[in-house]
Amino acid sequence: MRSIEFSKRTTKEILRDPLSYIFCLGFPIIMLIIMTAVDRSIPKEAQMKIFKIQSLAPGMAIFGLTFVMLFTCIQLSKDRTTAFLTRLYASPMKSVDFIVGYTLPSVVLALLQITITYVCSFIVAAITGGDLKFVNVLLSVTCLLPSVLLYIGFGLLFGALLNDKAAPGICSIIITLSCMIGGIWMDVDLMGGGIKSFSHSLPFYHGVKAVRMAVSGDMGDASRSLLITLAYATVIYILAIVVMQGKMKKDVR
Repeated sequence: MRSIEFSKRTTKEILRDPLSYIFCLGFPIIMLIIMTAVDRSIPKEAQMKIFKIQSLAPGMAIFGLTFVMLFTCIQLSKDRTTAFLTRLYASPMKSVDFIVGYTLPSVVLALLQITITYVCSFIVAAITGGDLKFVNVLLSVTCLLPSVLLYIGFGLLFGALLNDKAAPGICSIIITLSCMIGGIWMDVDLMGGGIKSFSHSLPFYHGVKAVRMAVSGDMGDASRSLLITLAYATVIYILAIVVMQGKMKKDVR
Protein backbone atom coordinates (compact mmCIF):
# COMPACT_ATOMS: atom_id res chain seq x y z
CA MET A 1 0.00 0.00 0.00
CA ARG A 2 2.91 2.36 0.71
CA SER A 3 4.26 1.74 -2.79
CA ILE A 4 0.86 2.31 -4.39
CA GLU A 5 0.33 5.60 -2.56
CA PHE A 6 3.80 6.77 -3.54
CA SER A 7 3.21 5.71 -7.15
CA LYS A 8 0.11 7.94 -7.25
CA ARG A 9 2.28 10.93 -6.41
CA THR A 10 4.82 9.92 -9.08
CA THR A 11 2.01 9.59 -11.63
CA LYS A 12 0.88 13.14 -10.89
CA GLU A 13 4.43 14.39 -11.46
CA ILE A 14 4.57 12.56 -14.80
CA LEU A 15 1.27 14.12 -15.90
CA ARG A 16 2.51 17.58 -14.93
CA ASP A 17 5.69 17.31 -16.99
CA PRO A 18 5.18 18.00 -20.73
CA LEU A 19 8.44 16.17 -21.51
CA SER A 20 6.67 12.90 -20.77
CA TYR A 21 4.30 13.57 -23.67
CA ILE A 22 6.91 14.96 -26.05
CA PHE A 23 9.75 12.47 -25.59
CA CYS A 24 8.09 9.38 -24.17
CA LEU A 25 5.01 9.36 -26.41
CA GLY A 26 5.58 11.70 -29.36
CA PHE A 27 9.23 11.36 -30.33
CA PRO A 28 9.24 7.60 -31.14
CA ILE A 29 6.24 8.13 -33.42
CA ILE A 30 7.98 10.97 -35.23
CA MET A 31 11.06 8.80 -35.68
CA LEU A 32 8.91 5.95 -37.00
CA ILE A 33 7.44 8.23 -39.67
CA ILE A 34 10.82 9.74 -40.55
CA MET A 35 12.59 6.37 -40.90
CA THR A 36 9.72 5.04 -43.03
CA ALA A 37 10.01 8.08 -45.29
CA VAL A 38 13.79 7.58 -45.52
CA ASP A 39 13.30 3.91 -46.45
CA ARG A 40 10.81 4.85 -49.16
CA SER A 41 13.23 7.39 -50.65
CA ILE A 42 16.10 4.89 -50.97
CA PRO A 43 16.42 2.99 -54.27
CA LYS A 44 14.81 -0.44 -54.00
CA GLU A 45 18.08 -2.32 -54.56
CA ALA A 46 19.71 -0.41 -51.67
CA GLN A 47 16.89 -0.72 -49.14
CA MET A 48 17.60 -2.53 -45.88
CA LYS A 49 15.35 -5.07 -44.19
CA ILE A 50 15.86 -3.36 -40.83
CA PHE A 51 13.93 -0.30 -42.03
CA LYS A 52 10.91 -2.27 -43.19
CA ILE A 53 7.89 -1.84 -40.94
CA GLN A 54 8.07 -5.46 -39.73
CA SER A 55 11.52 -4.74 -38.25
CA LEU A 56 11.14 -1.02 -37.71
CA ALA A 57 7.99 -1.23 -35.53
CA PRO A 58 9.49 -3.49 -32.81
CA GLY A 59 12.75 -1.56 -33.01
CA MET A 60 10.89 1.70 -32.39
CA ALA A 61 9.02 0.11 -29.47
CA ILE A 62 12.39 -0.65 -27.86
CA PHE A 63 13.73 2.78 -28.79
CA GLY A 64 10.81 4.41 -27.00
CA LEU A 65 11.71 2.56 -23.81
CA THR A 66 15.05 4.36 -23.69
CA PHE A 67 13.14 7.62 -23.15
CA VAL A 68 11.08 6.02 -20.39
CA MET A 69 14.43 5.12 -18.80
CA LEU A 70 15.62 8.71 -19.16
CA PHE A 71 12.42 10.15 -17.73
CA THR A 72 12.46 7.74 -14.77
CA CYS A 73 16.09 8.60 -14.09
CA ILE A 74 15.44 12.34 -14.14
CA GLN A 75 12.37 11.98 -11.91
CA LEU A 76 14.22 10.02 -9.22
CA SER A 77 17.42 12.09 -9.33
CA LYS A 78 15.40 15.32 -9.17
CA ASP A 79 13.47 14.10 -6.12
CA ARG A 80 16.78 13.30 -4.43
CA THR A 81 18.27 16.68 -5.34
CA THR A 82 15.29 18.64 -3.99
CA ALA A 83 15.43 16.66 -0.72
CA PHE A 84 11.89 15.41 -1.31
CA LEU A 85 12.95 11.83 -0.61
CA THR A 86 15.02 12.82 2.41
CA ARG A 87 11.85 13.95 4.17
CA LEU A 88 10.18 10.65 3.32
CA TYR A 89 13.06 8.62 4.75
CA ALA A 90 11.62 9.33 8.19
CA SER A 91 8.50 7.39 7.19
CA PRO A 92 8.16 3.59 7.43
CA MET A 93 8.90 3.29 3.69
CA LYS A 94 11.80 1.05 2.67
CA SER A 95 14.03 1.21 -0.40
CA VAL A 96 11.89 -1.46 -2.10
CA ASP A 97 8.79 0.69 -1.56
CA PHE A 98 10.43 3.65 -3.30
CA ILE A 99 11.65 1.52 -6.21
CA VAL A 100 8.21 -0.03 -6.72
CA GLY A 101 6.58 3.38 -6.36
CA TYR A 102 8.64 4.72 -9.25
CA THR A 103 8.32 1.54 -11.29
CA LEU A 104 4.52 1.24 -11.45
CA PRO A 105 3.78 4.57 -13.22
CA SER A 106 6.80 4.06 -15.48
CA VAL A 107 5.46 0.66 -16.57
CA VAL A 108 2.08 2.23 -17.35
CA LEU A 109 3.82 4.96 -19.36
CA ALA A 110 5.88 2.34 -21.23
CA LEU A 111 2.81 0.25 -22.11
CA LEU A 112 0.97 3.35 -23.30
CA GLN A 113 3.94 4.27 -25.44
CA ILE A 114 4.17 0.75 -26.90
CA THR A 115 0.46 0.81 -27.73
CA ILE A 116 0.70 4.16 -29.51
CA THR A 117 3.81 3.06 -31.40
CA TYR A 118 2.13 -0.11 -32.69
CA VAL A 119 -1.09 1.70 -33.60
CA CYS A 120 0.99 4.13 -35.64
CA SER A 121 2.89 1.18 -37.15
CA PHE A 122 -0.36 -0.42 -38.32
CA ILE A 123 -1.28 2.84 -40.04
CA VAL A 124 2.13 3.01 -41.71
CA ALA A 125 1.85 -0.66 -42.75
CA ALA A 126 -1.56 -0.01 -44.31
CA ILE A 127 -0.17 2.93 -46.29
CA THR A 128 3.08 1.30 -47.41
CA GLY A 129 1.76 -2.23 -47.89
CA GLY A 130 3.69 -3.69 -44.97
CA ASP A 131 2.74 -6.98 -43.35
CA LEU A 132 1.91 -6.64 -39.66
CA LYS A 133 -0.21 -9.34 -38.07
CA PHE A 134 -2.24 -8.37 -35.01
CA VAL A 135 -1.64 -11.69 -33.21
CA ASN A 136 2.13 -11.42 -33.69
CA VAL A 137 2.10 -7.83 -32.42
CA LEU A 138 0.24 -8.91 -29.29
CA LEU A 139 2.85 -11.61 -28.74
CA SER A 140 5.60 -9.05 -29.15
CA VAL A 141 4.07 -6.90 -26.39
CA THR A 142 4.58 -9.83 -24.01
CA CYS A 143 8.15 -10.18 -25.25
CA LEU A 144 8.70 -6.48 -24.56
CA LEU A 145 8.01 -6.81 -20.83
CA PRO A 146 11.57 -7.92 -19.85
CA SER A 147 12.94 -4.94 -21.79
CA VAL A 148 10.44 -2.63 -20.09
CA LEU A 149 11.79 -3.73 -16.71
CA LEU A 150 15.38 -3.56 -17.95
CA TYR A 151 15.23 0.07 -19.08
CA ILE A 152 13.20 1.25 -16.10
CA GLY A 153 15.70 -0.56 -13.89
CA PHE A 154 18.58 1.33 -15.51
CA GLY A 155 16.71 4.59 -14.98
CA LEU A 156 16.18 3.80 -11.31
CA LEU A 157 19.80 2.73 -10.82
CA PHE A 158 21.27 5.86 -12.39
CA GLY A 159 18.68 8.07 -10.70
CA ALA A 160 19.57 6.64 -7.29
CA LEU A 161 23.29 6.75 -7.95
CA LEU A 162 23.74 10.18 -9.59
CA ASN A 163 22.36 13.72 -9.35
CA ASP A 164 19.94 15.23 -11.86
CA LYS A 165 22.78 16.79 -13.91
CA ALA A 166 25.00 13.73 -14.28
CA ALA A 167 22.32 11.03 -14.58
CA PRO A 168 20.92 12.01 -18.04
CA GLY A 169 24.45 11.90 -19.51
CA ILE A 170 24.94 8.32 -18.35
CA CYS A 171 21.50 7.41 -19.72
CA SER A 172 22.58 8.72 -23.13
CA ILE A 173 25.28 6.02 -23.18
CA ILE A 174 22.61 3.33 -22.75
CA ILE A 175 20.52 4.96 -25.49
CA THR A 176 23.52 4.89 -27.86
CA LEU A 177 24.32 1.27 -27.02
CA SER A 178 20.69 0.28 -27.61
CA CYS A 179 20.48 2.04 -30.96
CA MET A 180 23.82 0.95 -32.40
CA ILE A 181 25.11 -2.16 -30.62
CA GLY A 182 21.57 -3.26 -29.72
CA GLY A 183 20.59 -3.44 -33.37
CA ILE A 184 17.76 -0.89 -33.52
CA TRP A 185 19.33 1.13 -36.35
CA MET A 186 21.81 -1.38 -37.75
CA ASP A 187 21.95 -5.12 -38.35
CA VAL A 188 24.58 -6.26 -35.87
CA ASP A 189 24.42 -9.86 -37.10
CA LEU A 190 25.97 -8.76 -40.41
CA MET A 191 29.09 -7.64 -38.54
CA GLY A 192 31.84 -9.87 -37.36
CA GLY A 193 34.61 -9.89 -34.84
CA GLY A 194 34.52 -8.13 -31.52
CA ILE A 195 31.56 -5.83 -32.20
CA LYS A 196 29.20 -8.73 -32.83
CA SER A 197 30.44 -10.65 -29.79
CA PHE A 198 30.17 -7.54 -27.62
CA SER A 199 26.61 -6.82 -28.77
CA HIS A 200 25.55 -10.42 -28.12
CA SER A 201 26.84 -10.16 -24.56
CA LEU A 202 24.53 -7.23 -23.77
CA PRO A 203 20.79 -7.41 -23.08
CA PHE A 204 19.87 -4.71 -25.62
CA TYR A 205 20.55 -6.94 -28.61
CA HIS A 206 18.55 -9.81 -27.11
CA GLY A 207 15.61 -7.55 -26.26
CA VAL A 208 15.40 -6.28 -29.84
CA LYS A 209 15.91 -9.76 -31.28
CA ALA A 210 13.10 -11.37 -29.25
CA VAL A 211 10.58 -8.66 -30.14
CA ARG A 212 11.43 -8.76 -33.85
CA MET A 213 11.11 -12.53 -33.89
CA ALA A 214 7.68 -12.25 -32.27
CA VAL A 215 6.48 -9.72 -34.86
CA SER A 216 7.76 -11.92 -37.69
CA GLY A 217 5.92 -14.93 -36.23
CA ASP A 218 9.10 -17.00 -35.97
CA MET A 219 9.99 -17.32 -32.29
CA GLY A 220 12.96 -19.64 -32.85
CA ASP A 221 15.34 -19.18 -29.90
CA ALA A 222 13.52 -16.08 -28.65
CA SER A 223 13.06 -17.71 -25.23
CA ARG A 224 16.84 -17.65 -24.71
CA SER A 225 16.99 -13.94 -25.55
CA LEU A 226 14.07 -13.24 -23.22
CA LEU A 227 15.75 -15.09 -20.36
CA ILE A 228 18.99 -13.18 -20.89
CA THR A 229 17.14 -9.85 -20.90
CA LEU A 230 15.15 -10.80 -17.80
CA ALA A 231 18.30 -11.91 -15.99
CA TYR A 232 19.97 -8.57 -16.68
CA ALA A 233 16.80 -6.73 -15.56
CA THR A 234 16.75 -8.68 -12.28
CA VAL A 235 20.39 -7.84 -11.54
CA ILE A 236 19.85 -4.16 -12.38
CA TYR A 237 16.81 -3.97 -10.08
CA ILE A 238 18.70 -5.60 -7.22
CA LEU A 239 21.51 -3.08 -7.68
CA ALA A 240 18.99 -0.21 -7.75
CA ILE A 241 17.46 -1.38 -4.45
CA VAL A 242 20.88 -1.77 -2.82
CA VAL A 243 22.04 1.66 -4.02
CA MET A 244 18.77 3.25 -2.91
CA GLN A 245 19.12 1.68 0.51
CA GLY A 246 22.67 3.00 0.79
CA LYS A 247 21.60 6.50 -0.21
CA MET A 248 18.80 6.43 2.35
CA LYS A 249 21.20 5.59 5.17
CA LYS A 250 23.69 8.22 4.00
CA ASP A 251 21.12 11.01 3.64
CA VAL A 252 19.54 10.28 7.02
CA ARG A 253 22.93 10.72 8.66
